[in-house]
Amino acid sequence: MIYVVLLFLGISLLLYVLMAGADFGAGIVELFSSKENQAITKKTIYRVIGPVWEANHIWIIIMVVILWVGFPVFYNVIMVSLHIPLAIMLLGITLRGVAFVFRHYDAYQDWSQNVYNWMFRISSLITPIFLGICFGALLSEKISIYNRGVIADFTTLYVVSWFNGFSILVGLFFASLCAFLSSVLLIGEASQEYAKVYIKKASIATVVVVIIGFITLSYGFYIDNLFVNLFTESMFAKIPVVISALLLFPLWKSIKKGRRIFSRFYAGVQVLLILLAAIVPLFPNLILTTSEPISILENNAPDSVIQVLGISLIIGGTIIIPGLIHLLKSFKLIKILERN
Repeated sequence: MIYVVLLFLGISLLLYVLMAGADFGAGIVELFSSKENQAITKKTIYRVIGPVWEANHIWIIIMVVILWVGFPVFYNVIMVSLHIPLAIMLLGITLRGVAFVFRHYDAYQDWSQNVYNWMFRISSLITPIFLGICFGALLSEKISIYNRGVIADFTTLYVVSWFNGFSILVGLFFASLCAFLSSVLLIGEASQEYAKVYIKKASIATVVVVIIGFITLSYGFYIDNLFVNLFTESMFAKIPVVISALLLFPLWKSIKKGRRIFSRFYAGVQVLLILLAAIVPLFPNLILTTSEPISILENNAPDSVIQVLGISLIIGGTIIIPGLIHLLKSFKLIKILERN
């Protein structure tokens, strides 16, 4: 049953990166657009993301609950060691939500609209950066576990783990990935005239993702990071990377031709391959600390708790997933039979 729970954890991570990633990326695309295109993007974002943006966060809530209930040691290390970047990330999500609502529903259209616009754009950039920083910190080998009787300062315990070159590069990589996902999404939601704008942005974002990804791995190799060493040596990491590289060509072709379904499909597959390449080589040791790796399979909850958690996830999944599909279809975000 524990692997059923881990499967739901992985699916929730994938769906959060895809859906919330495209959500965050919309603000990044708007931030790096001309004034005219910002206005168009703002209207498009409201029409496309407005009905579903709150539903995106259900997946991170599910991840938190799974870790909290099923893997308390793993959860404790993350929440204690990374409480600063997590707090900044949560603040960004909150400010972004406030700005999203008030810039569309505020009764008065005055100077405050400009404040809400910039609040939305900046928080859309900061939030995924710190979310990526948190993930990078788990792989950085900088997390120090507090032990009674051991003298350690605040900076060593709670800052060094995430405020380092490797973690920051991972944060920038995730932000660029969000911009890529959003650009691909917006291609099929804009008019033919403005679709060309998002086609260009998606092409640029693809290049940026590849460049930052290469820089991140190169820097990790330079500092002799354990994750990067395992990544370069593992066949299970090389296969997804090779497939991802090969799929760049049909992805670019689909983007340039504005093919809505194919471009979204290839973008989703790219995210899946990136997650597989990042997680599979390390599994189950998904946290690399200064002393030893921490396994997600060790010190987990009792079997009785895992059993109940797994059954609850299966029952909940049969309700949530069909409802989500219906929600997306209702607002025309998925059209399998539509012209490509």
